[in-house]
Amino acid sequence: MARTVTITDNKTGKQLECPVSEGTYGPPVINTKSLYKELGMFTFDPGYATTASCRSAITYLDGEKGILLHRGYPIEQLAQNSTFLEVVYLLIHGELPTRQQMDEWDHSIKMHMMTHEHISRFYSAYRYDAHPMSIMAGVSSAIASYYHDRTDIKDPANRLITARRVVAKMPNVASKCYRYASGLPFVYPDNSRSYVENFMYMTFSWPTEDYEPSAVAVRALDLLFILHADHEQNASTSTVRLAGSSEANPFACVAAGITTLWGKSHGGANEAVIRMLEEIGTPANVRKYVDRAKDRKDSFRLMGFGHRVYKKYDPRAKIIREACHALLAEMNLNQPLFEIAMELERIALEDEYFIKRKLYPNVDFYSGLIYQALRIPASMFTVMFALARSAGWIAQWMELMEDKDFRIGRPRQLYIGEQSRDYVPMGER
Repeated sequence: MARTVTITDNKTGKQLECPVSEGTYGPPVINTKSLYKELGMFTFDPGYATTASCRSAITYLDGEKGILLHRGYPIEQLAQNSTFLEVVYLLIHGELPTRQQMDEWDHSIKMHMMTHEHISRFYSAYRYDAHPMSIMAGVSSAIASYYHDRTDIKDPANRLITARRVVAKMPNVASKCYRYASGLPFVYPDNSRSYVENFMYMTFSWPTEDYEPSAVAVRALDLLFILHADHEQNASTSTVRLAGSSEANPFACVAAGITTLWGKSHGGANEAVIRMLEEIGTPANVRKYVDRAKDRKDSFRLMGFGHRVYKKYDPRAKIIREACHALLAEMNLNQPLFEIAMELERIALEDEYFIKRKLYPNVDFYSGLIYQALRIPASMFTVMFALARSAGWIAQWMELMEDKDFRIGRPRQLYIGEQSRDYVPMGER
């Protein structure tokens, strides 16, 4: 017998039997599609904290247990054994590629990495000190004007080419955000290089010198991209899906995701972590700032701790912490902020205040330190996040296009405004 939940209106006595759906993992979901039709009601769920907005087979996370899976594969295994480009293939296609499939995938991405030459002119329209996320959102949206040949979203072949273009062109777009702000000439991609190495080449190479990045630096950045590739139905991913539900141009949907990611409560958190560590100044000051964070009367807050979903140690934070150690050791960098971060993590994880509230370090806590070690300015941190997350966005967009329940998103509201009233002429008010 199928499981149901009975909803009763105590005012009228009417009842509704709502079917319960079970996923592979996670809590069961109550199907309330008939709620308005049968009982004349909607649900009220600010922030959609208990609402499943879609079916998805891409990413699963369990915040209580600290689990993150991409297409069923644990993030720990992917981080240890895979590359970002292989993970992107997995997100989009649903399975890990064979060697031949991976070679073809890699080649196809390289063939799409160039952008139309006119797009480079868009950057010069921005102020020299414009925030890179503003530029990235604008340029990504503008790309929609240049690729009309394969934008039939109902055609699976067109959707796949669009996905390849998004994945391929984002490193190009992101690198130019950095080069423009730095007053450096733009650099064309080099197809002899790997995906991440190519991004670093386009971003950091000098016109008059050969450029070969450290293998440890390439791996650290590749790892960061893997950890940021997708994270279930977060704010930016949900925005991409909502925009996609209107059948908007997929590049415009990605631009909507970029804009949402820009918020300091979402993708901008790692930038805030660096500012916090700089304010703390030295490991000796950590205890004082921890005490301030515990004081309700003090406006200071520890950034990079806690998560909307994770109630246990963020599995990505464990991986990235090790990568941060390896990178700093290999590059022989004096990184005082890392010492502050380690002391802050040690004290917080031993403090009953943080343990009771399950405030563990999240992925943002260490990612900014790696970016800083790679000499990426803080203003570019969220651009790096967007570059990686665009892979997840386009995978989610493709899944939406294939959903049998595809329909335009239209949330409801609880209206608390004035009752109906008549217009009063200005002279009579």
